[in-house]
Amino acid sequence: MAPIQIEKLTPPVKYGDKILLIGSCFTEHIGNALADHKFDILQNPHGILFDPASVYHGLVRYIEQTPYTEEDLFYLNEVWQSWHHHSRFSGMDKQQVLTQMNAALNEAHHFLKQTEWVIITLGSSFSYRLNEKAPGDHQAGLKVANCHRAPGQWFDKKMLEIDETVAMLDNLYHRLRIFNPNAKIIFTISPVRHLRDGAVANNRSKARLLEAVHHIVNKFPHHYYFPAYELVIDVLRDYRFYDVDLAHPNYPATEFVLEHFTQACIDEASRQLMQEIRSVVIARKHKPFHPDTQAHQTFLSTQYKKALRLSQQYPFLDLKEEMAFFKDAMT
Repeated sequence: MAPIQIEKLTPPVKYGDKILLIGSCFTEHIGNALADHKFDILQNPHGILFDPASVYHGLVRYIEQTPYTEEDLFYLNEVWQSWHHHSRFSGMDKQQVLTQMNAALNEAHHFLKQTEWVIITLGSSFSYRLNEKAPGDHQAGLKVANCHRAPGQWFDKKMLEIDETVAMLDNLYHRLRIFNPNAKIIFTISPVRHLRDGAVANNRSKARLLEAVHHIVNKFPHHYYFPAYELVIDVLRDYRFYDVDLAHPNYPATEFVLEHFTQACIDEASRQLMQEIRSVVIARKHKPFHPDTQAHQTFLSTQYKKALRLSQQYPFLDLKEEMAFFKDAMT
């Protein structure tokens, strides 16, 4: 296994910090791990986003808090959808779709205003835009975050130039510094291979992201890079660490990345608290063979008291769900 040196984040992430995560599906591996350990996070308010243009649009929209209207929706495959959102926002009721999108937008606006950290995971340099072959009610040239299984001929596919991505990230820095001067950004590049683009094009795409991100990190303060991509591609370097599609890192690979993220980016006191919280969370998921035994009842009581102690000792922790579970399970 190849060695890698990862500089410690200064200042580090700690409990009590608000953390907004946005970007590709690998963002959610980091976000879910932080959520499981009871960090204060908001994850992908638009849903999964892959390219820099979509991430830029999302963050600027959160800053401006410009509501979505019926003009932002289109009807396809029997549901109302948005070119800027993941399909989890799609639905049959137009007003309900808009309500959900704007609720997420407003939540993101207020969260971003207070956040200490923005974690951006970029997945691909490829950007999709509507062209003149799309139906007349669609805006030609519009940058698309999700194609929603629309006909391929509706879109033009382009690999963003390094300068284009740098310009967007540069502008984002200034917009974010005005909106929330305390916000710091951690960039990562997703190790997920976009093999449908072809192996050569995928590597060119990742290379452009790496070059653009490092340009910004070297140019501005409060910007950091965490090498999730290099940990999988260069340190693990083995298809054993990928799922059967040979594109997505598997559980051991993501755990390897998360272990290094924890060691490099989170302060020591928080790492110790994470271990205590992890034991409570694992206990919450435990499925006993004999739930009525005295041994299991003692186990539940012990875990309830532990969760209660942690909640009292650290008021920022939300362990209500775990405490309710342990208490309800006690006979």
